[in-house]
This record gives sequence, C-alpha cells and structure tokens, in this order.
Amino acid sequence: MRHALCDLRQEERMEKRKFIKEYVEPIVIAVLIALFIRTFVVQAFKIPSSSMEPTLLVGDHILVNKFIYGVKIPFTDIKLFQFKNPKRGDVIVFVYPKDRSKDFIKRVIGTEGDKVEIIRDKIYINNQVIDDPWGHYSEKSDWLRYLQTVERFGPVVVPKGSLFVLGDNRDNSQDSRFWGFVNTDAVRGKAFIIYFSWDRSAEDILGKIRWTRFGKLIK
Repeated sequence: MRHALCDLRQEERMEKRKFIKEYVEPIVIAVLIALFIRTFVVQAFKIPSSSMEPTLLVGDHILVNKFIYGVKIPFTDIKLFQFKNPKRGDVIVFVYPKDRSKDFIKRVIGTEGDKVEIIRDKIYINNQVIDDPWGHYSEKSDWLRYLQTVERFGPVVVPKGSLFVLGDNRDNSQDSRFWGFVNTDAVRGKAFIIYFSWDRSAEDILGKIRWTRFGKLIK
C-alpha cells in the first residue's frame, strides 16, 4: 500500500513537471520576450489627439523604434548602441515634461544649439528660414491670418541635450511654444509606421477602419 502511494505521488510530481514544462515555461518565456521588445526595441502607441494632423490622425495606431536613438539601461542615464541622435523632421514620442505619466508625440524642429524663431508661420533656424513641408495651418482669410500670426515666437536657443518640437497641426498643438524644450533623455523613440487606424466618427463598422493607412510610413 505504501509503495503504491509513493508511485502515485511520483506520478503526480511528473505530471506537474510536465505541465510546467509544456505550458508555464513557454508563457513565461513569451512574456519576457514581449517585455524585452517593448522596453528596448519597438513599442505600440495610439494617437489620441489632432495635434499631428494631417500626418497622424486620431485613432492611428503606430509603432515606435526605441532602438534607433540608443538603448537606455533602466534606472541609469547610460545608453548603448546609439546609432543616431534625433534630427529635424523626426517624429518622436517622448515623456511629457509637465506630466511624466503621459507620452506626447511631436516633430523635431530644433536641436541642441539652434536658435529658433517663428514669424507669421515661417520658421527661422539660426536666422535662416527653413523649408517646412510638415506644418499645417487652418484655412483662414488673409487678414485674419495676418492678425493671428503677427505676434512672433522667440527667438529661443535650444539648450544642450534638448529639442524644440512642434505638432504638425500648428494651430491646434500644445508643444515647445507653450511648455518649453524636450530633454533628449525623455525621448522614447522614433515613430516609423502606422499599423492600424480606427475612425470612431464613422457610422458603420467597416467604415471605421481606415484601410488605406495600414502600413503607411511616417515621414
């Protein structure tokens, strides 16, 4: 009887080990891989506001390359494998300076040492007007636009280790014009592709999915 009981316990232990090996271990490994990818390689974000229109629409789901600007070791300021720094024109996701629980997405306009000035919707970097194919402004009459834009922004000089960012929807964006610069250490990564898009305002279910935006590169 005692021998049979020992065999039963041994069989139960073997079944338990088999269950852990076949089911628990793969799940744990998959979770660890997913966490590693999310932390160091690629992370998904959803666009909640219109500040980057028409480049990014409310309901766009995007992927952000977290590897391109370097992998930051958690709880330190050390970065590894830094291939490049954010440059003008990059669309970046970063920790909002005024509330670190939030992530913002904007476009880099000025980098460290740049003198930035905006006059009547024209952007000047180091006293030279730059090509700005990204900026979108609301349709207004010429006289109303003049009255609204006659007040200039700046000039300001971007501090060391910082960025000056703007939303592409220039008339409807809270950005560096209002709350200042973005520290490069707060940058999470570069947005590079739209993988899904959902239009909540559409009436029918099929119409809510913006099929033409799938796989669109973010420029």
